[in-house]
Amino acid sequence: MDTKSTSLERHEPLDETQIKQLRGRVDLLLDNIEKVVLGKRNVAVDCVIALLSGEHLLLEDVPGVGKTLMAKALARSVDGEIRRIQFTPDLLPGDIVGNSIFNSSTREFEFKAGPVFSNFVLADEINRAPPRTQSALLEAMSDNQVSVDGQTYPLPKPFMVIATQNPFEFEGTYLLPESQMDRFLFRISMGYPDREFEQQILRDHRSGEPVEELQPVCSTRELNEIKAAINSVEVEDSIGTYIMDVVQETRKVSSLSVGASTRGALLWYRAAQAKAFIEGRTYTIPDDVKQLAVKVLAHRVKPKGAMGALNRTELESIINEIISTVATPQ
Repeated sequence: MDTKSTSLERHEPLDETQIKQLRGRVDLLLDNIEKVVLGKRNVAVDCVIALLSGEHLLLEDVPGVGKTLMAKALARSVDGEIRRIQFTPDLLPGDIVGNSIFNSSTREFEFKAGPVFSNFVLADEINRAPPRTQSALLEAMSDNQVSVDGQTYPLPKPFMVIATQNPFEFEGTYLLPESQMDRFLFRISMGYPDREFEQQILRDHRSGEPVEELQPVCSTRELNEIKAAINSVEVEDSIGTYIMDVVQETRKVSSLSVGASTRGALLWYRAAQAKAFIEGRTYTIPDDVKQLAVKVLAHRVKPKGAMGALNRTELESIINEIISTVATPQ
C-alpha cells in the first residue's frame, strides 16, 4: 500500500461557496448517469463515492441487470480515457498490462502498453478469468503503476478499475482472491429494476444503446479538484476511533477467520468524507460511516468454514451484527 496516500492529514476547511460550486459538478455526474441507468440513484451515489474517493469499484450481480451499463455510464461521465477488458478463461496477464516486443529495426525490446494504461478500466466479468490473470491488476490497483520485465511504468491519473462479476456459484467463474477483493472500496449489487423503469428501458433501448451517446460532464481536472476538496471534510477523532473499534471487532469475533484490513479502515474513512461532501456537508457524521459499513467491510472478511466465503448474505449479516454492538459516537 502506498504510504504517501495513507496519511490522514488535516486540510484547511472549505467555505460554503466552494462546497456549492463543486457539489454542483457532483449533481451533474449523478444526473448524467441516471439518463441511461434508470431507477438506480442509490447505486449511482455509491459509484460516485468510489470515484471521488479515488478508489476502485466492484459491481456484482446476475447477468443482464445493468452492471456493465452502470460502469460505462460512470466512466463516460468524466472526460478521461476509457478501455474495456472482457475477462475470459484464455486471457493472459500480458493482455492486460502489456508486453515487451522485440523491434527488429532497433534490435531492442520495446514495451507495448496494455489496456490498463487508461483513466478508467472496465474489467467486465472479472471472475471469468483464472486467478493468475486477475492478479495482473493487483499492483495497478494499489500503487497506480505496472512492473514488466524489471521496469516500472506509472499509470495515468485519475486511475480507476470498475469491475463487474457474476455470483461465484454461476458456471465458469473463479473466486477472486482476498488480496484482490481488498483493493475494491465497495462491492455493490445492482438488483432488478422496478417494473416501471424496466418498461421504460424497453422503450429507450429498443433502437440502440443510449450510453454510447452519453457525453462527459466533468473533466479530469475538475475531478481532481473535487478529490482535493473532499480531503478537507472534517472527521472528528471519535468517528475515527469508531472505525477502528469496528475493524478491531471484525478481528476478534468468533465467526470470522479473517478480519478487515488496515486498507479497509482507511478506505472506509475516505468514503465517509466523500459521502458527507455529496450531501453538502463540510464534516462527517456517524451515519456516514455506519451506512457504508457493509459495502466497505463485507467483502474484506472471511467466515470460518470452507464454504463460508461464498455466502454474501452471511458476511453482510456478520458486519451488521458487529455494527449493532459497537457504541456509536455521539
